[in-house]
Amino acid sequence: MKSFLSNLFSSFSKPWWVEISTAQPRCLYYFGPFSTESEAIQYQGGYIEDLEQEGAQQIDVTIKCCAEPAHLTVEYTEPSNVTPVYNN
Repeated sequence: MKSFLSNLFSSFSKPWWVEISTAQPRCLYYFGPFSTESEAIQYQGGYIEDLEQEGAQQIDVTIKCCAEPAHLTVEYTEPSNVTPVYNN
């Protein structure tokens, strides 16, 4: 019974995402979806490493449980202007 309830709950729950913002370039990235918070935490290091190798600076990471973001990558070109880099 517990397994059935767990499976039912997980089918209605929102996925987990790794949200990474960088100051240089000014971007917001979403990586996922993941089934669990621990899975997102497990993979965040690889995403951080990739961004560091690309020269990103001031990297901030948040693990979130939320609906799928409208855009997985957003580039901020000016303080009030947001440019989606690509859609899902």
